[in-house]
Amino acid sequence: IQALGYNSDQLNIDILQMVRMMENGEVVKMSKRTGNAITIKDLIDDIGVDATRYFFAAKAANTPYDFDLTLAKSKSNDNPVYYAQYAHARMCSIQKQAQDIELATSFEDLTNEKEIELMKSLQEFNKVIVETAQSRQVHKMCHYIQNLASKFHSFYNACKVVDRDNLELSAQRLALVKATQIVLANALECIGV
Repeated sequence: IQALGYNSDQLNIDILQMVRMMENGEVVKMSKRTGNAITIKDLIDDIGVDATRYFFAAKAANTPYDFDLTLAKSKSNDNPVYYAQYAHARMCSIQKQAQDIELATSFEDLTNEKEIELMKSLQEFNKVIVETAQSRQVHKMCHYIQNLASKFHSFYNACKVVDRDNLELSAQRLALVKATQIVLANALECIGV
């Protein structure tokens, strides 16, 4: 670092625990000596870069880690990457369906418990960014992403977002969906997904 002209105090190294690969509930046997190992490139080729990044970021660096290949490959809500990306896709779809409705700038009609929980979750984003950066614990961002996606799905299941008979409420709910979509995209971008 000093040879590159930087202060050596700027280099921080996080030591990770060993990663054990699991597939279908079984440990994937690996050995450096026999050349039987899974490289990051192999993992990215198999499950994709987003899943690889997310799964590694989702675990605290100081804890042992079982990387579940079966879960990482699945296209179900059990897969945290799929769950978060599905939430984002749903938000985009809702907005596309209601392009003709102008977003609200006031939110006094958002009084449903699920709406309030989602708004509170959005408000926590800046705090999570600061905590994650200061503590260098990236898994906190992944926990936030899962919580936000969960709050959004709960909101979506409890509240009709696009109601052509109540355009004022729809405009407010659409603005909430847009805000959630922006925050979720930013949170995912923070971890490179």
